[in-house]
Amino acid sequence: MLERTKLLIVDDLPENLRALQALLRDEERTVYQATSGDEALALLLEHDFALAILDVQMPGMDGFELAELMRGTEKTRHIPIVFVSAAGKELNYAFKGYEAGAVDFLYKPLDGDMVKSKVNVFVALHRQRQETQRQVVALEKARAEQEATLQALHLAQEELQRALRTRDEFMSLVAHELRTPLNTLSLETQLRKLQIERGVQEGFNPEVWKKMVARDDRQIQSMIRLIDDMLDVSRIRSGKLSIRPAETELSGLLQRVVADLSRQARETGCEISLKAEQEVRGHWDEFRIEQVIVNLLTNALRYGCGTPVEVKLEADWRAARITVRDGGKGIAEETQARIFEPFERGLDTGVSAGLGLGLYISKQLAEAHQGTLSVSSAPGDGSTFTLTLPRTAG
Repeated sequence: MLERTKLLIVDDLPENLRALQALLRDEERTVYQATSGDEALALLLEHDFALAILDVQMPGMDGFELAELMRGTEKTRHIPIVFVSAAGKELNYAFKGYEAGAVDFLYKPLDGDMVKSKVNVFVALHRQRQETQRQVVALEKARAEQEATLQALHLAQEELQRALRTRDEFMSLVAHELRTPLNTLSLETQLRKLQIERGVQEGFNPEVWKKMVARDDRQIQSMIRLIDDMLDVSRIRSGKLSIRPAETELSGLLQRVVADLSRQARETGCEISLKAEQEVRGHWDEFRIEQVIVNLLTNALRYGCGTPVEVKLEADWRAARITVRDGGKGIAEETQARIFEPFERGLDTGVSAGLGLGLYISKQLAEAHQGTLSVSSAPGDGSTFTLTLPRTAG
């Protein structure tokens, strides 16, 4: 539906306004009347007119003065002005009107058909200008949408390329990490096969077999951890990560984990100290919390450069906090947020860092408990990871 075109007529004589109103009346137009320059200015600032028809001779502000004000105002300077005067042509008002910026000058008595014809032209021009403006706005909007679409496509293309690179790197990483324990198992199997074929009795000594089985178990557990990590990432990304909260005591859990990792700690030349003097109970998934602590301690042993690792448990009525601190090389501030992303393998220490999923999974597990996992570190000053768990009733 087209917007009604607005016209303004200004004359101090009501009968002249009525006559012009009758000439200009139309279903698609709205005619506004003003009996003075001040009244006209108020209407001009409020509405967008297609044409203003001004009487020249008015008390107070005359038509020329009103036109001058219109031409000096940003909102009204584009409005076409037609002057109307009852004065004789010998006064040369027309010349002065054109100097004031008028597009036409009419003398009374007015020719009705001529007035209608001229007004129709200006109304048509106004509508054409409005349509042009609408088209410009529409084109600008379309251009902006096109640019946004192109930008989105560009970002999607970059994301796809990044995903493909990540996939390729991930497949290479998985193959490398799985090949190491598989190679060890393969060598062990070939050795036993050779010993059986040659009848080497020493190879079947109980102590030898015990060590072989222990090595096999370590390699198998390593592969199981890699596979479990990959499955956890898949569950996290599909929103199917399983959390089963139950009554859990953290002090005993930490003692058990530290004891289990004491052998690995000795192999790296460091010690794990635990400060968990009080029982701390809450409603958490014990298996998943243990998974987080094992990840944090494994990283501390891996990157701690043989320095002591400190584990501390604190709690109040709101939350429990477990901190794991090492004295290693530390982590630069710009790297700290990135280490919680998947496939980030931490510091360049020359030590195999697995798939780089441990901290990512641990942070997701913390958040699944409505908790947090954060790091505080600086280069050369070690790293402290803090797991905060809210204490909710079971």
